[in-house]
Order: sequence, then C-alpha cells, then structure tokens
Amino acid sequence: MPAPKPKAPKIFADYKPDGRNWITLATGEYYPDILKDACKLYEPVLVLFGQLLSTSESSTRLFLQINEQKGWMRTQLCRVFRRYVCPELPVEMTGKKNQTAGICADYSDRFRSVQEVQAAYSGRPAADEAICALLWEHKNRGQKGYDLTGRLFLLFREQFPDLVLSGPEGAGKDVRLGDIFPDYPNPNRPVDFLVRDPVKGDVLVVGLARYDSDRGGAQEDDRTGGYRNCADEVLGYSRKHKLRAKVIFINDGPGLLIGSMWNDYAALERSHKGRILVATLRMVPERLTRDWLLS
Repeated sequence: MPAPKPKAPKIFADYKPDGRNWITLATGEYYPDILKDACKLYEPVLVLFGQLLSTSESSTRLFLQINEQKGWMRTQLCRVFRRYVCPELPVEMTGKKNQTAGICADYSDRFRSVQEVQAAYSGRPAADEAICALLWEHKNRGQKGYDLTGRLFLLFREQFPDLVLSGPEGAGKDVRLGDIFPDYPNPNRPVDFLVRDPVKGDVLVVGLARYDSDRGGAQEDDRTGGYRNCADEVLGYSRKHKLRAKVIFINDGPGLLIGSMWNDYAALERSHKGRILVATLRMVPERLTRDWLLS
C-alpha cells in the first residue's frame, strides 16, 4: 500500500475561515480617561497658537509664524492650524518646512480669515478638551506597528537564534535598500527588517511589518498595491543578481478582516511561487520555517 502523500503546508489563504483567531488585538485607551493627560500635554500648544494668532495680521502670516517654530511644537501647531484655518490642507505637505511657500501660494485663498479664527479661538478654553483629544489621537500613531515589530523580533530570535535579524525594533529609522545593495534601482526603498545568513552574510529576507487597526476602500488598495510594487522590485533585483533574498510581510490587526484585504494578501503571496510569505504574528511559529528562510 503506497504511503500517503505528505500534507501540503498551509498558505495564507487557508487561514481565512477562522482568520479572527489568527490576528492579534492591540490594547487601546479609554475616553474620557485620556483627557487629563491630553490637556496637560497640549495646553502649551494651544496657548502658543493663541499668542501667534494675536500677533498675526492675516492667516497667511499666522502660518508663516508657525513654520518658524521647531520640531514637535511646530508639528502640533500645524495640526491646530488645519483644524481652525484650513481643514483641506494636505497633512503630508505641512510636515515639510520647504513646502511653506507652496502652501501659501496654493491654499491661502482657502484660509479662514484671521478675524474668524480669532473669534473661534477666543470662544474656547485654554485647555480645550475637544481639540486636545483630537491631537492625542496622533500621539501614538504608529505605536502599534512599533509594538508589532518588537514582538516579532523577540519571537524570531527565540525561534532562530543563530540567524541575524536587523532593523529598528521600535520607533527608528527604516532600513534603506540602497544602503544594503549599492546598485539597488530604488535606493530610498524603506523596509522594516532584514534577515541574513550568519555565515555568508547574505540577505535571506527583506521584511515589512504593519498593524492595521482598520482599513478599507482606497486605503486597502493602496496598502496591498504598495506591497505588490515592493515585492516585484525586490524579487526582480534578487533574480537579476542571483540572490537568495525573499520577501516577508508581517501583517496583523482587525483590518485584515475588512473587505478583500485577506484575499488580496493571499493573492500577493501566490504571485511569486514561494518567494513571498504573508503572516500574522500568531502564524510565525507555524509558517516561518528554517527551510524557507535558507532556500
């Protein structure tokens, strides 16, 4: 009697029927418990905004004064400015000081007048709980992703203590592939971690890790589309140079259960015949094998 064929290893798509059991939920913070700390943190921002507002002859001048500030304070003031003066102002643009002139040229006609802003501001308390709560939402943005990466590093090192894992284990600068491969076609491509052969030093895996609290619609398409572009780019380079480098996407969170996200990731995993692995944190002990890493 012939021996039974060995069972094929599970792929990401196989986990979908009980997907909720394979995701890790991050803890959150309760409202209104956050308000005391939020007001303590952001009251100085609102006070400074009021001071700048009182010395500005126009909303454009207010924006210019805000951009004379530095670091964290400037970022928070820009967020307050968007709320009070121009909600349609692109967030990404306000994050760059060199965009200041362009913003004034392109958006100043949409700025609410300084008199209206002053009246609105004067009608709120110095420690405005509403806007402090809104700003607080930004405070830990990205933290769930950092926590995911940190837990992945612990898990990986327990499972493969001899392999070399590198990258920021929390908040930190992304790995740029141009720093790893001198002739990489997109040198600024950011990734979250690398796995290397402990003897030869070869890159075995290029990895990205993301936590999706919720995601759907256009955001969903952007995420999986961006991943597909990254995988095609890395694996194309790997094939051209006859490298062992593969790609792993560690994704977690309830956003995976929304819309077509799970199916999209499953299709991504199938697209390069064993050179891509998609997994949640809970799948890592079962799915991430030494054979795959070293192949």
